Amino acid sequence: MALKDITLGQYFPGNSVVHRLDPRTKLIAVMLYIVALFLCEFFLTYAILFLTLCACIKLSGVPVKSIVRGMKPVVFIVVFTALLNLFYTPGEHVLVKLWIFTITLEGVFSAFFMVVRILMLISGTFLLTYTTSPILLTDGLESLMGPLKKVKVPVHELAMMMSIALRMIPTLIEETDKIMSAQKARGADFESGSLLQRAKALIPILVPLFISAFRRADELAVAMECRCYHGGEGRTRMRQLRYQANDRRTIAAFLALTVLVGVLGHFGL
Repeated sequence: MALKDITLGQYFPGNSVVHRLDPRTKLIAVMLYIVALFLCEFFLTYAILFLTLCACIKLSGVPVKSIVRGMKPVVFIVVFTALLNLFYTPGEHVLVKLWIFTITLEGVFSAFFMVVRILMLISGTFLLTYTTSPILLTDGLESLMGPLKKVKVPVHELAMMMSIALRMIPTLIEETDKIMSAQKARGADFESGSLLQRAKALIPILVPLFISAFRRADELAVAMECRCYHGGEGRTRMRQLRYQANDRRTIAAFLALTVLVGVLGHFGL
């Protein structure tokens, strides 16, 4: 897996219907989509959500290969989760029994649905970051969490930290790639040897990476201080967030979708 395959936090500029939605609308839609995913029970509800995801990807204009490429870093987690569900899900219909491992029909279904749920969950959240810039995402998060200000929750600071974290992911990945290329040019080997040897080989990468990250954090802090940044108190926004007709329709559609999936899941569909 190449580091360029990690696309979390990247933004694909565009003018699609999804790009033009209010960031708060997209955040609410993703949350409702996640709730609907965990309410799914069987093929029909998963098929409905899969078709919804495909429609959203089509409307967004984001290349499918970019979403598929972003899945590569989580392949190990998906396979590991599938194996756990496959071997450790009890059931009445035993298919294979080998030593301490037992595969049941219920385990096969559980593993399949768990893999589908994880992949659809990741695709939905990727679509949010692909179609929303970090600045708009920060504004949307701060607006949605606005009521928490009444109980002294530092909403602006939390939203700013999340935005900076998302923004720094591609930068750190690029920095890591440069350091690895420089170390390989000096004869470093990261792909052969035992697991312990590979771990030791990562030390020449981690040390300069941490130094670079701390240096960037210090430069960012100095830059914010030079611009007299003092948090969200009294700050204004260049772009005011306002719900449009498409935003209201999108929220209503995802709310209806969540209710439909919940009702169908209640009946085991």
